[in-house]
Amino acid sequence: MSGTSIDGIDAALVSIGTHALTLLEHHSHAYEPGLKTTVRAIATGRNDRLHELAATDREVGVSFASAANSLLAKAGISPETVKAIGSHGQTVRHHPQPQQAISRYTIQIGDPATIAEHTGIDTVADFRRQDLVASGEGAPLAPAFHAYQFAGDGRRVIINIGGISNATLLDGDEVIAGFDCGPGNTLLDAWTHKHLKVDFDENGAWSAENEVDHTLLRKLIGDPYFLRSGPKSTGPEHFNLDWLSSFLSGDEDPGTVQATLAELTASSICSAILHHSDRLEDGVFVCGGGARNIDLMRRLHRKLEEKAIRLGTTDDLGLAAEWVEACAFAWLASQRLKNQPGNIPAVTGALGPRVLGAIYAAP
Repeated sequence: MSGTSIDGIDAALVSIGTHALTLLEHHSHAYEPGLKTTVRAIATGRNDRLHELAATDREVGVSFASAANSLLAKAGISPETVKAIGSHGQTVRHHPQPQQAISRYTIQIGDPATIAEHTGIDTVADFRRQDLVASGEGAPLAPAFHAYQFAGDGRRVIINIGGISNATLLDGDEVIAGFDCGPGNTLLDAWTHKHLKVDFDENGAWSAENEVDHTLLRKLIGDPYFLRSGPKSTGPEHFNLDWLSSFLSGDEDPGTVQATLAELTASSICSAILHHSDRLEDGVFVCGGGARNIDLMRRLHRKLEEKAIRLGTTDDLGLAAEWVEACAFAWLASQRLKNQPGNIPAVTGALGPRVLGAIYAAP
């Protein structure tokens, strides 16, 4: 342990007996001076938002617990009959590729101890970090579930369009590739909120009524992320309004930009999956909120139709598009309880299979 004096780290090796323990060895380990200074600065509470983060972590945990309790009440299911909750949490920062591997991190808030306490159900959470410290990106994690749930007889692709879009290429139950394609709804939603003061462009109506600025599109699609091969993952830390503004002169019509952003999402998805394979006899199936964006689905359909590739949603495969990701983390929780791997190293870049998640016991 390390105390509030931040002098260093005390480590003790002990043998635990029936009535007492025996100290076998001990070691005092000094912090590197730079790290000690950083920890001390954070601990003072000056010029940082640590208190806000920690308090919000608890509040989000209460919200997740309320969601679980409301679900059980709606279903008429007793908490005692539920084996576990799998909680992904709310990602607030994803930083998988700094120059130094030791600086990689990913942070999801929604305190799992709070969830377990408020629901009375063991909670499995923190799924990404074990992959990340094994030199992986910590994302995407859904491909393993996609292979379990959506295996077919031939090649098919599962596309999740949430804030970020990600793809899983399947050949039967084998994952050929998996990666984040780029922005899904995150730029569309942010631009809509900025100009229409609503949270999202319902059915893609705004983007559908405007024309694409192909010059702007070429600039956007030229971002180095789109040129990277997998494993790769990204988030709103990269694709945000500041990123978009760096390509704008300020004179663009907002509706034109919205249409261009929709085309960017569709183009980046199709380019990514067709780069890996244009032999997709079983088709492409979309899940996530983007599956209900009519304009976005039309754009995808037009691009895939040129290759005679069928487009559908995971509704066609027996699981409603809106609920695939939540189901994925229930499945990952079950993998953790069985001590089975939850990652696919070829997808995340991890050194090998890893059991993902930590278990927080209910009272």
